Amino acid sequence: MTEPASSRELRDTADTWEVRAERTSFEGRIWNVVSDDVVMPDGRTATRDYVKHPGAVGVLALDEQGRVLLVRQYRHPVRHRLWEMPAGLLDIPGENPLHAAQRELYEEAHHKAGDWRVLVDVYPTSGGSDEAIRVYLARDLAESDAERFAAEGEELDLQVRRFPLDEVVRGALAGELHNGALVAGALALHAALASGSLDSLRPADAPWPARPF
Repeated sequence: MTEPASSRELRDTADTWEVRAERTSFEGRIWNVVSDDVVMPDGRTATRDYVKHPGAVGVLALDEQGRVLLVRQYRHPVRHRLWEMPAGLLDIPGENPLHAAQRELYEEAHHKAGDWRVLVDVYPTSGGSDEAIRVYLARDLAESDAERFAAEGEELDLQVRRFPLDEVVRGALAGELHNGALVAGALALHAALASGSLDSLRPADAPWPARPF
């Protein structure tokens, strides 16, 4: 029989199992594949391969009409054009994740925001990567007064649109939207709005143990 759990148990906890050996199986331009020999609970060793990732930030930008600002971008690994939130890698050593999020909102959508809060933190593929994503809620939106960012690569074909949050949630539940950070962020924002708890969201500089700053 499953034992009843208390609310204090419902939280992830840091832990580290013994690693007998670690080696880089593949070294890429942005991330590497690492192979660790990890000691299992029965004392035997098993190899675990995973992607070492710098982490990323995303911005769910909400306007006064209840719409969120999304970008549509080609993603080659899945051969799809996906609707996503403005987002980017934490690939500048020592950069504050909030500053990275503000930069991405400007670069991808040419917008700025006056109010920032942490919406949700996720490990999108915890079984195969150490990638951590922090999704911010940005409000009090305005177009940036800076010069437009010079796009390159996939971003040359970027489309920027605003959609009602309810439509985004519907699309996620219908299997029409697939970007993990967008789905997590949209559902988190929908829940926060439904409970009237936007103002109790974590501050923008809340600690982030997965990517300390």
